[in-house]
Amino acid sequence: MRGLACLLMFQTHCYDAWLSPEARKSTFFMYSQLGGTLPAPLFLFLAGISFALVTNKLVEKGRGPNQIAKITIRRGAEIFALGLLFRLQEYVIAWGWAPWSDLFRVDILNTIGMSMMLMGVLCWLVLALRSRGNSTLRLTVAAAGTATAIALLTPPLWTTWRPDWLPWPIESYINGVHNLGSPQAWLFPIFPWGAFAFAGLALGFLLQGAWTKLHEGQAFAWAGVAGVAFILAARWLDARPGQLYSTYDYWHTSPNFLLLRVGMLLMILAACYAWCSWGAAQWGFSPLIQLGQTSLLVYWVHIELVYGRVSILPKRAENITGASIGLLIITMMMLSLSIARTTMKGQGDRLWKLARGAAPAT
Repeated sequence: MRGLACLLMFQTHCYDAWLSPEARKSTFFMYSQLGGTLPAPLFLFLAGISFALVTNKLVEKGRGPNQIAKITIRRGAEIFALGLLFRLQEYVIAWGWAPWSDLFRVDILNTIGMSMMLMGVLCWLVLALRSRGNSTLRLTVAAAGTATAIALLTPPLWTTWRPDWLPWPIESYINGVHNLGSPQAWLFPIFPWGAFAFAGLALGFLLQGAWTKLHEGQAFAWAGVAGVAFILAARWLDARPGQLYSTYDYWHTSPNFLLLRVGMLLMILAACYAWCSWGAAQWGFSPLIQLGQTSLLVYWVHIELVYGRVSILPKRAENITGASIGLLIITMMMLSLSIARTTMKGQGDRLWKLARGAAPAT
């Protein structure tokens, strides 16, 4: 799924950066940007699933709530720090024309890191209560409840309940206001984006259940069915004549659109399971799996090659064909980089050990 998210991310960024103003009016560009609504939810959803798997493994090893929180929250802090470092790098590279406020832009890495830290806090609270019953079930319910709460609170936090008394760099993590006076749809604040991480966290704990381990294929099939149900429910709710909120923005803050995208994520998850279990992923080398193994690296590098000063094509100047060729080049470059990264992984340690072994004794 991470590999698919990478491909969708590449096409979204390439066409957005390189298509000319005239080409941007086409139906092709519209569908390209519609596909661009999926990479961020995919990355966050998968971060939640991975977080659940790690947490459950630590519980099985007998680690206490404080130890689990320390390990998981620290990992979230590392990702958050990488997000800040990425913003600093982009600011330095664009020195002279990038505004200083770009240092505080809430990008996807920042939100993944922040969501992981919040998930760590939630898991700590649930595990520390030590109440009777299945801890996995309690964690699942808590994660699903948090995802629902984030979705429901997003519209007012963007409008009538805006915490505008906070400094804008902090408020921006709540509603993406940045320094522009109103929430910006191109940023990634916790509301609503964090809901995808907590939805993934809930699913990740469900996948650790005893029944799921015995009936894995059926479990993923049911996930796909649940995805269809979520999409139908979201469309039905959106068609209702009455609305819960005074200001309704379907594409940016609506819980209905978020529910629809969670449904799509569940369907993609089921399809990816089938692909990896019985499809072409079993034939040998899989470019999607390869990209997914180094998603952070290819994200980091491709941004500079698409949007940065070393962009491989002139910005806002290409037709669809030219931008598509550029997309193919970027994809092949990132796949090559990914292969090189996984091939060289661990080579530094081996060379160091060889060098130490070859050094004369003193």
